[in-house]
Amino acid sequence: MATSQQTSVSSKDAPTNPRGIPYAPFVDRVEDYVASRAEVEGALKNFQEMISKYQFMQANTERRALGLKDKIPDIQKTLETVEFLQRRTTDSEPLEATFELNDTLFAKAAIAQTEEVYLWLGANVMLSYTLPEALELLQSKLSAAQTSLETCEEDLDFLREQITTMEVATARVYNWDVAERRKEKGADSASNGKKASPNG
Repeated sequence: MATSQQTSVSSKDAPTNPRGIPYAPFVDRVEDYVASRAEVEGALKNFQEMISKYQFMQANTERRALGLKDKIPDIQKTLETVEFLQRRTTDSEPLEATFELNDTLFAKAAIAQTEEVYLWLGANVMLSYTLPEALELLQSKLSAAQTSLETCEEDLDFLREQITTMEVATARVYNWDVAERRKEKGADSASNGKKASPNG
C-alpha cells in the first residue's frame, strides 16, 4: 500500500545531494505507490507538490547563479587592479586615471605609488587595506564566488533531473489510472453484455 512518506520531498530518510536537496523517487512500478485507483489523485497531487518545490528551488538557484556571474567579473577586475598597483615601484611616474564620480561625470586623477587601497564591502561600507591584505581578501572572495557558482550549476543540473523524474512519475501514474479505468469499463461492458444476452 502506498504511503505519503514514499512521495514526500522532506522525508528525513530520503537520500539527498551534498546540499541536502532530496532525490525524486523513481516510479518503476506504479503499484508501489498506489494500491487502487482511489489513491491516484493523492499520489498525483503529491507529485505536483514535489515538482513545484523543485521548481521553486531551481528559480532561487538560478537567481543566485546570475548574481554570482555578475559579481565574479567585478572581483576579477578589482583583483587585477590591486595586482597592478602592487607591481608599481616607488620611483614609478604617477599614474593618470579617469574615474567615475557619477553616471555622467568623470574626473582625472594622478595616482602616486601607494601601499593601501579602499575596497567596498557592500552595505555602503568601505575599508582600507594594505595591498597584500587586499590581494589576499580578493583572492579568497574570488575563489569562494567561483566555488559557489560551480555548486549552483551542479544543483541546477540536479534539479532539472529531479523535475524530469517527477514528470515521468506523474505520467506513469496517470497512464496507469487510464489503463485501470479502461479495464473497469471493459469489465462492466462484458458483465452488462452477459446480463443482456439471455433476454436477447
